[in-house]
Amino acid sequence: MVPVTIEAADLACLKAIALLGGCRGPVHVSSQSLAGHLGTSPQTAARRLQSLESALLVTRSVRPAGQFVSVTRAGEEALHREYSDYCRIFGRESGGFVMTGQVVSGVGEGRYYMSLPLYREQFASVLGEDPYPGTLNLRLDGASVPVRKRLDALDWVSIHGFVAEDRTFGDARAIPCRIGRIRCAIVVPGRTHYPEDVVEVIAGIPLRETLGLADQDRVTVEVPEEREDSI
Repeated sequence: MVPVTIEAADLACLKAIALLGGCRGPVHVSSQSLAGHLGTSPQTAARRLQSLESALLVTRSVRPAGQFVSVTRAGEEALHREYSDYCRIFGRESGGFVMTGQVVSGVGEGRYYMSLPLYREQFASVLGEDPYPGTLNLRLDGASVPVRKRLDALDWVSIHGFVAEDRTFGDARAIPCRIGRIRCAIVVPGRTHYPEDVVEVIAGIPLRETLGLADQDRVTVEVPEEREDSI
């Protein structure tokens, strides 16, 4: 889906609604109160709200207690793109890259390959610990796809293929990353059926269970520009 282009003033309005709790559910918002947050007139605030509603970035409902507004999924995605942009801007001090995406279900191959001892030993050298037999699959936001492509110029760890049980297992590559404080690694098989906007992440723990993730939940991945002994 092509991201909606949002005017800066409308984005500021969307952020104000989100800060009021609009991403968690409907919040009471009047033109007067919104104007106070934006530093504009109530008329201008009302127009901004109408613009966001027309773009399907918020929903509005009028009740006896007043007007209630909530941020839609499209609105959340717009805010995440803005967040990702700022992370990339201010993350340059540490030489890192930031990507954001939604959790998606894989086809189950990751669990099988991660259970193979010769792969596990190599992935353990990247993670610094024994990998959990499974991967977390993320479908990247549109703004994060170019960031993923830039990672190809970095120093990846080669994962060597092998032959076992009369079957050939191919090469792969991995690069350290983190999700929050959790040390992880992005894995790219030598032959992959995934499109360029999908990445596989491994860790020493079950990421879905540990972080309480479900499909469509959003996750931010940070990748250092230079490989470190500990990330």
